[in-house]
Amino acid sequence: MKPQANRRRFIKESVATAAGLAGLAALPNELLAAAERPFSVPVIGSTTRLQRAARIRFSAIGLNHGHIYGQVEAVIRGGGQLVSFYAKEPDLAAAFTKRYPEAKLAKSEKEILDDSSIQLVVSAAIPDERAPLGIRVMKAGKDYMADKPGITTLEQLAEVRKVQKETKRIYSIMYSERFENKATIKAGELVKAGAIGKVIQTIGLGPHRITPKSRPEWFWDKQRFGGIICDIASHQFDQFLFFTGSTQAEVVASQVGNTNHPDHPKFEDFGDAMVRGNGGTGYIRVDWFTPDGLKSWGDGRLTILGTDGFIEIRKNVDISGRDGGNHLFLVDNKETKTIDCSQVVTPYGTLLIDDILNRTETAMTQAHCFLTTELALKAQKQAQDVKLKV
Repeated sequence: MKPQANRRRFIKESVATAAGLAGLAALPNELLAAAERPFSVPVIGSTTRLQRAARIRFSAIGLNHGHIYGQVEAVIRGGGQLVSFYAKEPDLAAAFTKRYPEAKLAKSEKEILDDSSIQLVVSAAIPDERAPLGIRVMKAGKDYMADKPGITTLEQLAEVRKVQKETKRIYSIMYSERFENKATIKAGELVKAGAIGKVIQTIGLGPHRITPKSRPEWFWDKQRFGGIICDIASHQFDQFLFFTGSTQAEVVASQVGNTNHPDHPKFEDFGDAMVRGNGGTGYIRVDWFTPDGLKSWGDGRLTILGTDGFIEIRKNVDISGRDGGNHLFLVDNKETKTIDCSQVVTPYGTLLIDDILNRTETAMTQAHCFLTTELALKAQKQAQDVKLKV
């Protein structure tokens, strides 16, 4: 009974604190009761979802993280029809059924993989299980979208690359801090238009609130989640590559540590890294130290330094008092201004379905996806251990 209770608490907290995921507010009320809503998430319900003819049929396998709801919503917004799902845990399956009653609970993973009408499988399984599942999905002739981290070891990455090359299937990882954050999407448009000149550096900060009682056992074991840089910082590596336009990069230095959780010796609560690419440089810091006094799960920030100005994004909260998230500030040689991002469209789901249908790479190139993962894994593996004086 204890693991089930832990999962229930985990659902309640994690789905309400998922980073930048549109649609989570449409989850069953009991899942969100007594949990804070992320300030960057618009409140939408199933009745507001656009009704359109299905462009693809897709399924979900593995519901162990609340991010699965954001993944599903992104595909539905893009024109996908959720037809089935599979989860080993009855409580997770029951919650998913309540949110998506139209989806059939499959008897096994194999039932979904053998269904030739399914074109895409999405997953937020326990992190170290995501790559092996993705390999099975690709070998079954289907495309795959994993929650981050989509791969937790360099050995997994090598096998995923091999199978993806052989099958020509799409292996996508949903970096929601970019794909589902309106301010970050707007920043991409501004950078492309030359608003700050040539990008020199990105600084990505990814603080999180830990809420220990809400976390399942695997959360505390870096063999399961891959380590803090592999996990959280994958978002920041993705943004570094995207905004600098780097197609090649190396990790200059990295460090990780378990600085304040001695009762969980396999956990990491702090990490940072320096990275250098052929298009720019980057600094990344991630942690599990968001204090309870903040009205968000984390004050996530991104600074993009250019030759003619800079952009700063406060993704989830403006600590100076303005409501909501998606705050974008642009400073150039003429002025300092705040840009409203409320009407920006998040296109990842639509573009991914376009790629599935047309065998293109408009949502994210496979090379970018794998390089992001490779950098995070290398930074994690070579990280020096932070030792603080007690």
